[in-house]
Amino acid sequence: MQGRDTFTTIAGQAEVELRFQRSVFIGCAKEVATEAEAAEFIAERQKLHRVATHNCFAYRLGLPPREVTYYSDAGEPSGTAGRPILGAISRLGLTNVVVVVTRYFGGKKLGVRGLIEAYGETARRVLEEAGRLEKVVTRPVVLSCSYAVLERVLYHLNSCGGRTVSTEYGPLEAQLQAEIPVSAADLFLQKVAGLATVKEQKYDGR
Repeated sequence: MQGRDTFTTIAGQAEVELRFQRSVFIGCAKEVATEAEAAEFIAERQKLHRVATHNCFAYRLGLPPREVTYYSDAGEPSGTAGRPILGAISRLGLTNVVVVVTRYFGGKKLGVRGLIEAYGETARRVLEEAGRLEKVVTRPVVLSCSYAVLERVLYHLNSCGGRTVSTEYGPLEAQLQAEIPVSAADLFLQKVAGLATVKEQKYDGR
């Protein structure tokens, strides 16, 4: 069950090939964290299949209320390609994922309903092939503390379900880069308020 600190994405990149009325549909799915990463993957697939009839796609990023979705029919009739692909992503409860479905026309038109079914089914199949993976939504923090209180800071970090990403040891203090589950981040910062200095805190709300 998806909670405040978790989201579900795909376990790995996958590709499937299906045939509908002699047309070949190739679906490929990849986990992405940003729109730039999604755009890069889409461009790669378009280049790989540059002679294809269509390269339609959709992606979903983040969680409500900052969720980002986008889709393209890439020349297919409006609503017959990109939207069914996005629908497959949403129905499976996935985010941070992009799906590109490439079509090589086989000489027989599918019609509106046929296209919706073909693109939607190809997207669903490739997402199922990719598998599911639950990840924790974390809030990154960078803080500094003296060595005298480092053990206490690490204790509070662990008790809040956080983890240390990296540690730099200076002559007088240590600097920690850490990740804390979003629901525990404020409590953690309260606990270490008198022990450590938060020098940097970047958080995009996802």
